[in-house]
Amino acid sequence: MSVHTDVKRISVPQLMAYKGQKKIVSLTAYNAPIARLLDEHLDMILVGDSTAMVGYALPNTLTITAEQMAFHAAAVVRCTQRACVIVDMPFGSYQESLEQAFRNCAMAMATSGCDGIKMEGGAALAPTTRFLVERGIPVLAHVGLMPQYVNTMGGFKAQGMTQESADRILNDALAHEQAGAFGVVLEGVAEGLARHITEKLSIPTIGIGGSPDCDGQVLVTEDILGLSGARIPKFAKQFADVGALINQAVGQYAGDVRSGAFPTLDNCFGVKK
Repeated sequence: MSVHTDVKRISVPQLMAYKGQKKIVSLTAYNAPIARLLDEHLDMILVGDSTAMVGYALPNTLTITAEQMAFHAAAVVRCTQRACVIVDMPFGSYQESLEQAFRNCAMAMATSGCDGIKMEGGAALAPTTRFLVERGIPVLAHVGLMPQYVNTMGGFKAQGMTQESADRILNDALAHEQAGAFGVVLEGVAEGLARHITEKLSIPTIGIGGSPDCDGQVLVTEDILGLSGARIPKFAKQFADVGALINQAVGQYAGDVRSGAFPTLDNCFGVKK
């Protein structure tokens, strides 16, 4: 007979059940040290393609690969026990065809052990969402400001500021809901629009520059910890200056090495007492 163990990690159905009950708390992570610290506090960890910018110092998210994302996600999964782990599918890994999308998403899930994937795109991508969900891959949709569309959007600009664009974004979200997405990320959209979409949908909305009334929030961890440099997005808030603490510690280490204060014999092997 098979042996079943208790599953402690928050599941996709559990996240869906949070709708109207409690807020979903989410941050990004792409390596083990950060993910390990985040795990006990979060409902969901997003292995975001923002990894390209904050982890590799690339100018945008367009050049990271599905294989890279899968390996980062695997590190996050290995060192966490509680948070639901969702991995971003990067630009070019799912737009070509339904078959390409399934192949790359299945690879990411099999490689990493993550709980689901996230895709950017409007109603045109809803058939892809349906195709994946029907084949066992949970999908978190992402509409509004979509960094993978930076070239067609003309930059990182707030969306839904006109009635026409607001109607389009609402239709995008509804299309993904109807296709079986378990939630929708609303990035960089007008506050009233994000609130309206949250009221309309029966699945959770995750805001990032959306509305306080979204069903949850996600931010890039480096932005809230002071590790993103001098400029952070308007929708982010810096909760600590970890960068300054690291700078101070490294400065002390450098000073001790140069002065001979480190290492001492206590840090060495084979020293007779």
